[in-house]
Amino acid sequence: MNERFSGIAWLVRQRALYVAILLWLLLCGVGLLISRHIPSFSGLVAGSSKYLVLVVLLFGLVALLTRKRPLIDLGQRAPERSVAQRETLGMWGYAAVVMVAGRLIGQHFFRMRGYSNEQLNLKSANLKSDLLVIVVVLACSAGMDMLGSNFLLLTRHQQIIGGLMSFWLHLFGTDLPIMIVIYSILMPRYFKLFSPMTAYLLGAVSYPTMHIFESGTRYDSIGAAAVSLTFVYLLLIPAGLTKSFLTWRTGNAWVHVWAYHAISPHVTVDTRLIVRDFGIK
Repeated sequence: MNERFSGIAWLVRQRALYVAILLWLLLCGVGLLISRHIPSFSGLVAGSSKYLVLVVLLFGLVALLTRKRPLIDLGQRAPERSVAQRETLGMWGYAAVVMVAGRLIGQHFFRMRGYSNEQLNLKSANLKSDLLVIVVVLACSAGMDMLGSNFLLLTRHQQIIGGLMSFWLHLFGTDLPIMIVIYSILMPRYFKLFSPMTAYLLGAVSYPTMHIFESGTRYDSIGAAAVSLTFVYLLLIPAGLTKSFLTWRTGNAWVHVWAYHAISPHVTVDTRLIVRDFGIK
């Protein structure tokens, strides 16, 4: 299986890759059209594209760190195809209900079906390697965070109180729900239902899709909806690609939480938002 999923030759044969590139270019084109009326969108397009280059370089680093590890077939962790299809549709139905109407279904639904920690990508197949990936990716990500407005620009009191609040609020409010819904439950089912590249890209685009009803989005007109969706996908697809890649390569959904979510950017960057919203002096 490693030969099948490894190397540039395999990568360039994946039609899903070219579809994804085309869709990204179209998304950037829409962003540039919107920038005629909202100038900040030109900066978003450029910034997201530059960030995407850094993400690809980060993939290469992770691939180097894990080069001696076998690549896990996440599809084997999903049930048979018909069940995986029903559960995938059911999971997205659940996610839609949660995003629009709040949590209406119990959080232990999939646990009641008897899936193990391994089947839910919650058990490490190589703890030493996973820890190395977490440390290196976190260092790279936090280093990039330091190039802009960040945690270090706050007072010591704001860093401590705001940082702790940001960590815990985001951990339980978004990090763990995203991990369970997308990277524990949906990812193995994507790999059961689609080709590996398509499954990986679906895992990546699922992340921004979970954010389309953020408080800053508007859907009271076609124009507002177009702006909102363009903003969400331009901003969050690079992060989704990283989370999906880390989960695919390690088979451990916890890796992306600690390497690329809970601390960076939720503490290093988003502490500023918590400090502002809660009026921490």
